[in-house]
Amino acid sequence: MNCCYIEIFLAVCVLLLPFLYESSQVFRYYLRFAIYYTWVMFFSIILIPLMALNPCEIKNYLYGASCCKPISSVLGLRWILRGKEHLEVDRACIIVSNHQSSVDILGLFDIWHIMEKCTVVAKKELFYAGPFGLAAWLCGIIFIDRVHSHSARNSVNEAAEIVKKKKTKLWVFPEGTRRNTGEIHAFKKGAFHMAISAQIPILPVVFSKYYFLDSKQKRFDQGNIIMTTLPPISTEGMIVDDVDKLLESTRNAMLPIFHESNREVMESVNISLQR
Repeated sequence: MNCCYIEIFLAVCVLLLPFLYESSQVFRYYLRFAIYYTWVMFFSIILIPLMALNPCEIKNYLYGASCCKPISSVLGLRWILRGKEHLEVDRACIIVSNHQSSVDILGLFDIWHIMEKCTVVAKKELFYAGPFGLAAWLCGIIFIDRVHSHSARNSVNEAAEIVKKKKTKLWVFPEGTRRNTGEIHAFKKGAFHMAISAQIPILPVVFSKYYFLDSKQKRFDQGNIIMTTLPPISTEGMIVDDVDKLLESTRNAMLPIFHESNREVMESVNISLQR
């Protein structure tokens, strides 16, 4: 009898899912993030044994990206890449991009096969995020202890030397905190110190605003994102005193592209709504 009640309960839940998905914005928001995180965790568990055969190897990212790239299609997200030729070049560089949401990682999954040799700087706490944290470590992600600045600086300096030696791209979110507010916020200096210290270029990447995502209103819809890769900014001959100048010139180059791509995606949304 108990089994019968359980089966009825499960059947009712299954029947309710489409109704809740269509009628409740909040339900859609949490369900979409649940799909995203569950998918990533599942493939982290599946891939850990394979990655463990070659630990801390950045090419392990390609396994994860291949398995997680389809998430975007399932969620109705379309990534439009511009300036692909700058990402394809086999060189050491520091990639800096604006940071709006954990959804940013889906953009990286979409283009990792183009970058090929690329790793990411992340906060140390991510290491403890279950199977994903372990998988990220096996991929060679660079964890930064933001609480202890001395330790963080040492990690950054070591990372810069590894990047230069192995001709690797290092992806950094210089805003630090992710904020989907329609702005590019002030940059922290770490990425620019690294670039000058190793005498390698800065490669700016700009994500258009996530108009389809709002954490306060609990809204997560389908949408298009334009990712624009700008030409590299050389640090050759620069010294530590040039960090502020490099930071400002990079941010100033990204701002107009950010606003321009925002207008473009919103115009496309308005056109779609009028049809």
